[in-house]
Amino acid sequence: MELSRTHHTIQVIRPQREADRQWLLDLWNREWGGETMVSRGRVYRLEDVEAVIAVQGGAYVGAATFVVLDEECELLSLNSLVEGIGVGTRLLQAVEDAAKQAGASRVTLITSNDNLKAMRFYQRRGYRFHAVHVGAIDEARKRKPSIPRLGLDGIPLHDEIEMRKVW
Repeated sequence: MELSRTHHTIQVIRPQREADRQWLLDLWNREWGGETMVSRGRVYRLEDVEAVIAVQGGAYVGAATFVVLDEECELLSLNSLVEGIGVGTRLLQAVEDAAKQAGASRVTLITSNDNLKAMRFYQRRGYRFHAVHVGAIDEARKRKPSIPRLGLDGIPLHDEIEMRKVW
């Protein structure tokens, strides 16, 4: 299905149908190198996390996954398949809304040291740098060998950048 850059309404849904879950699984395999996510030393399986999916004109155009633990929501993944029409912003807002409903007081996320575009995206939406976990990606690679050694723009992947939004 061809994705549109036109401004059709973007709906954000929770995965309910088997087709939704299969698409999300395929997305994680393609974009994140498998059915698990390693963040801050923890391993998450797709079936153990919450998710929201963005749909435009009947086509999947993005997804976000997250977990809420007590007062913190951790955003595990955010993928927008169409840039410039608000998919990422809508998904992030849906995660923040779910976090607030669950009683969380903040959203925390990890990005890699090479992902300057993500750092810019999140800062523009009120997220601030909270910590740098030096060597954390090197450690995660021991648990998940599919994590590449080189990232965006040929930048070596070594460190996790922790960002946070508090309300």
